[in-house]
Amino acid sequence: MSFNTISVIGLGYIGLPTAAVIASRKQKVVGVDVNQHAVDTINKGEIHIVEPDLDIAVHAAVTQGYLRATATPEPADAFMIAVPTPFIHDPEGQSHTADLKYIKAASQALAPVLKKGDLVVLESTSPVGATEQMAAWLAEARPDLTFPQTHGEGSDIRIAHCPERVLPGHVMRELIENDRVIGGMTDACSKRACELYEIFVQGSCIATTARTAEMAKLTENSFRDVNIAFANELSTICHELDISVWELISLANRHPRVNILQPGAGVGGHCIAVDPWFIVDACPEQARLIRTAREVNDDKPKWVLERVKTQLEQYHQANPDIRRSDLTVACLGVAFKPDIDDLRESPALGIARAISDLGCHVQVVEPNIHELPTQLDTGNTQLATLDEALTQADILCILVKHKPFIKATEAIKAKPSVIDAVGLLA
Repeated sequence: MSFNTISVIGLGYIGLPTAAVIASRKQKVVGVDVNQHAVDTINKGEIHIVEPDLDIAVHAAVTQGYLRATATPEPADAFMIAVPTPFIHDPEGQSHTADLKYIKAASQALAPVLKKGDLVVLESTSPVGATEQMAAWLAEARPDLTFPQTHGEGSDIRIAHCPERVLPGHVMRELIENDRVIGGMTDACSKRACELYEIFVQGSCIATTARTAEMAKLTENSFRDVNIAFANELSTICHELDISVWELISLANRHPRVNILQPGAGVGGHCIAVDPWFIVDACPEQARLIRTAREVNDDKPKWVLERVKTQLEQYHQANPDIRRSDLTVACLGVAFKPDIDDLRESPALGIARAISDLGCHVQVVEPNIHELPTQLDTGNTQLATLDEALTQADILCILVKHKPFIKATEAIKAKPSVIDAVGLLA
């Protein structure tokens, strides 16, 4: 059975590329987002986020009539939910429990247009049990329909979880090429969801249970987090022992069974910096290694900040007549990884904000954004070009390995005070 109309709810870094890729298969797609600016931008055939090749795909899909955006869900044969799952707000920042309010809101919004035979897939990275919770919210809103948790294989509505597993900057390719883990609440749910993804996925669609699919995504990102933590911990150890961590890793990786990752300023993004905590929150006594890795990576920005403080103090000692407010620190990069505009959970962004609290003037050099993020609107921080930073800053702090910075390596090396958190100068 085919899908006449597919609805993608949440048109952000995952939802919009997914909608565009499906529409490129000449499928009618209705995208839904609460952000009216995003809706209006997409309907003009333009994009509101940065992702290579996405602009071309969206323009073609809209122009050809296969993609349309709206703020209100409309009837469809399949609904794919790709909304955020942040932590529950905690004034002290100590909560690591997933906030499912956006999934709940999406469920309640689409529930009125559900009909017998529809498929609902949760793509949002979620703690184990979230798909079942979504199904419960849908059932509560539509008691006239039956759902897998009560009617099993014979339910009116099919429910599944299929986590995204793409790399920002390569989303358009990986959405198509990567294998997908598809977890239905029943075998019939898995089968129907596989039919949906086989429209555009060239990789394998592997069926499993909803809970296993949820845990698979959390496991993938926890694996990466643990390995990054090893590299980040090595970098702090090598700093104490006066060893180049970049040379050390290069040498160690010559072993045929060793592949150490590169350290950085921390770990960011909506996945790796968040997902491991969902496992820790669910099983705090068992997830000891996963917790420790998260703590190591969360502490890395503090370590970078301490190096900035040390440089500032050394500058004052050498120039006692200069006030702190007369000094300029340039932060090269505030995105969470190279060559994208995504600031979610970015350690670099947090470091830049903390540096501004030190009383110096801060220049933010981020070639992928066009205005200063609200988090950095502190009065002593400004968006600057790389040329301005190279000529005006007293201290350079390299936080992200963007391509324009790599091209300017020799000019950056010429500066007397440089803190390199990402190995640009190694």
